[in-house]
Amino acid sequence: MNNLFDIDEKLLKLADVVELELTDIFKGFDNLCLKNSERILKAFQDNRVASSDFAEINGYGYYDAGRDKLEAIYAQIFGTEDALVRPQIMSGTHALALTFSGLLKYGDTLLSISGTPYDSLQAIIGIIGDSRNSLIANGVKYEEIALLNDNFDIPAIVEKLKQTKVKVIEIQRSRGYAHRQSLSIEKIERVIKAIREVDQDVIIMVDNCYGDLVEEKEPTHVGADVIVGSLMKNLGGGICKSGGYIVGKKDIIWDIAERFSAPGTGKDLGANFNENINYFKGLFLAPRAVCSSLKTMVFASRILEKLGFDVDPKYNEPRTDIIQTINLFTPENITNFHVGIQKGSPIDSFVTPVAAPMPGYPHDEIMASGTFTQGATIELSCDGPMVEPYTAYMQGGLTYDYGKLGILIAINEIQKKK
Repeated sequence: MNNLFDIDEKLLKLADVVELELTDIFKGFDNLCLKNSERILKAFQDNRVASSDFAEINGYGYYDAGRDKLEAIYAQIFGTEDALVRPQIMSGTHALALTFSGLLKYGDTLLSISGTPYDSLQAIIGIIGDSRNSLIANGVKYEEIALLNDNFDIPAIVEKLKQTKVKVIEIQRSRGYAHRQSLSIEKIERVIKAIREVDQDVIIMVDNCYGDLVEEKEPTHVGADVIVGSLMKNLGGGICKSGGYIVGKKDIIWDIAERFSAPGTGKDLGANFNENINYFKGLFLAPRAVCSSLKTMVFASRILEKLGFDVDPKYNEPRTDIIQTINLFTPENITNFHVGIQKGSPIDSFVTPVAAPMPGYPHDEIMASGTFTQGATIELSCDGPMVEPYTAYMQGGLTYDYGKLGILIAINEIQKKK
């Protein structure tokens, strides 16, 4: 290493020690990458992807064979009947809003069984803010059941389903800004089995953001009816410039597609604007991008733990998403860490992050994201609220090498300022 960023030599030596400790864990991530790559390659071949599928379709977007094949590939990968994968879906939050509004009508009940959802989803539901277009404002009822020691409270969930007719159950796989562990496929499978013993009809929806391709199975492989995610996260592979996906049962996808476009047109409309090739290529590269992100997060977890910070997950704990949290203890540390992440980025490295109010969030936030695609969290990025214990929520890393450099530059920034 040429050390062009003037990283402290002691820190570089510590990084070498950490990487040796992580050899077996990194090998496990490589094996997972191979399995997911095999599944995706098979889906490409089974659906006979051809260069003609990359052709631009504009206007109404009728008869887009490439778009239809892409959605068939997503359905195959996730083991579902159908999929909606579109550039017009702006984010994971947008995908969730489409899903809820497509499935829930006046008088229906939405039940969150993973506690209070993250902040922007709260505004969609209507438990914060005053939007006239929230679910609650349009007559949807909302209830929630908190997690119990980072596990689903299955007795409480079963009892609620016996007492209340619930239309949609929502599970948030990742932690958001909550101080809890993310939810593994094993835990999700267990709670779905318990739900089905009580109610065969309730729609089980999983917010899969940050969790795609992190385990060998996805929530739909263990009984979820529909899952949603963003293509600026894992499955975009760092290539997609926008978009989201929704996969699940055919009738559910059609209901959501009618909300996406219009009643009667559903999935039939929606031009790709020459983005098909990026969607295919992003999905093809996604297993390696997720693998690199996991390696980056594990490296960060171990080296920051050795330097005395609180981290979650620990480096040797199972992973079910690409998020790493670090309690940095002081406002100076969290600020300098974000400054360092920005300095270690390829884009806008000269910009200095500062804490500021953020729409939809209750506290001032600090964010670092020098990414090729604005807000793409499969690229190394970080954000956190300016409240104790000054927790940074970090994710991404398109390649492990760039991710490692970014982490070392961020740590070096903390140490320099001390």
